[in-house]
Amino acid sequence: MQDEIYTVAQAAKYLQVCEKTVRRLIKDQKLVASRVGGRALRIKKADIDLYLAEHANNVKGGAINE
Repeated sequence: MQDEIYTVAQAAKYLQVCEKTVRRLIKDQKLVASRVGGRALRIKKADIDLYLAEHANNVKGGAINE
């Protein structure tokens, strides 16, 4: 089974953040990405899901104030 591959824009939409945030996460080595064709970044969906799992805040039952 092949893993889904996302562009920065697709990853940002999936994470519900801006593209700049995704690029910062990649630069800070918090999110794994690969360069394709010299400049284009691609991110595996599995790596995005791993990032989310590792950075979960374990909120249980309570409301989060935004």
